Amino acid sequence: IARELHDIVAHSMSVMVVQAGAARRVLETDPQQAEQALAAIEETGRGSLTEMRRVLGILRTADDVSRLSPQPTLDDFRLLVDGCREAGVRVDMEISGQQRPLAAGLELAVFRIVQEALTNVVKHSAADEAQVRLTYGATNLEVAVYDAGRGAAANSATPGGGNGLVGMRERVELFDGKLVTGPRPGGGYQVVATLPTTPRNQREQVPV
Repeated sequence: IARELHDIVAHSMSVMVVQAGAARRVLETDPQQAEQALAAIEETGRGSLTEMRRVLGILRTADDVSRLSPQPTLDDFRLLVDGCREAGVRVDMEISGQQRPLAAGLELAVFRIVQEALTNVVKHSAADEAQVRLTYGATNLEVAVYDAGRGAAANSATPGGGNGLVGMRERVELFDGKLVTGPRPGGGYQVVATLPTTPRNQREQVPV
């Protein structure tokens, strides 16, 4: 897919840039040639769009309806809790601080971080309970998931077990946040993400 996208975009854009330059140079002296160059740009662009749609179609399956469903929000945490309970892990959830609306992308990131952390608890920790803590600060939201299971050893022993942590870190970094993961003092594992809830320039103006 990467090769297909590279070939389509790189080739088509190169052709369009060359044709646009040619049209600009002869726009006043040879309008007919400029018109031909613009027609070539239009044709190349249409062809590229068709190829792009074909490649994107590969990424979809006939029964893929997830893109039609609304993205999960913090209101859907109950689904995570219920799913863990069905898997034999009791989840205690606590929200503290002054709750406020979050940007849609940030809310989705929080949901996914908790989802991945709880998935790791169910799959790797052998714990029968976990705690989820959401703490609203003046300019950030701390998301913490704790368990009293076997800790990081199980993750490292599982093929591909680190991919979830990588995904969480990427989500946190996308929002200029910080992520701490690792064994807890006394046993168990922790995932703690601190996510800014306001733009950087506004955070600098808010007293801590």
